[in-house]
Amino acid sequence: MTTTVRAAIVQAKWTGDTSSTIEVHESYARVAAEQGAQIMGFQEVFNAPYFCQVQEAEHFAWAEPLDGPTVTRMQALARETGMVLVVPVFERESAGVFYNTAVVIERDGAVLGSYRKHHIPQVTGFWEKYYFRPGNLGWPVFETSVGTVGVYICYDRHFPEGWRALGLAGAQIVFNPSATSRGLSAYLWKLEQPAAAVANEYFVAAINRVGVEEYGDNDFYGTSYFVDPRGQFVGDVASDTDEELLVRDLDLGLIDEVRTQWAFYRDRRPDAYGPLVAP
Repeated sequence: MTTTVRAAIVQAKWTGDTSSTIEVHESYARVAAEQGAQIMGFQEVFNAPYFCQVQEAEHFAWAEPLDGPTVTRMQALARETGMVLVVPVFERESAGVFYNTAVVIERDGAVLGSYRKHHIPQVTGFWEKYYFRPGNLGWPVFETSVGTVGVYICYDRHFPEGWRALGLAGAQIVFNPSATSRGLSAYLWKLEQPAAAVANEYFVAAINRVGVEEYGDNDFYGTSYFVDPRGQFVGDVASDTDEELLVRDLDLGLIDEVRTQWAFYRDRRPDAYGPLVAP
């Protein structure tokens, strides 16, 4: 029985409107499926610009309910391509209540559930607390037809606790859709997520936007990649300037191999970690 999963991620530029941006992602998804991909993840709030560079009420218009047009369209895409999809959107739960969310859709179009971003930044260029409430769905993992999938979103990646919670819940692949621009975080991009993959002994799919967008002057640097449980990149890292589709084979059997060699889960000391959850 093979344990290899062919996975895909795409870094793409905002086209200027939702409809054509979704069409771009659909096109990449079809190419990935033609190359045999079984699961694919998109970037943070993939169907909109990264509007959090400003604080303006007009941008709440990008939000949709999870049974809205974008997720419905992605359900159809999952059925068409036969791929599991990880779809990040700006969720409107109810009047005045919004989240930064990723929906996981099975290849038959069924919605398996969603993850809401826990850690919400509020610094220059990333005014997210103006738009998003902190996530309240815990650290779910999703039993898909290709393996157990977790999601962590952008700024979450700076916090080790969620990475570990996903590992303890059985995640084999964790998708981290992001909107990260050049500056302080650039050198951390290739450091933190491989370190998280090593510490938690699973695969990480790191997905970043690319290009300069119309709100603010932040330059999103792409550089998307897959990293394995040893912290090694799976194939080449994507461009820092151009759109790119990455399709990689992930050997999930490596997870058990690494967890046997490096027994981090066995040697954990939760009895000693009480101070870590002190306010």
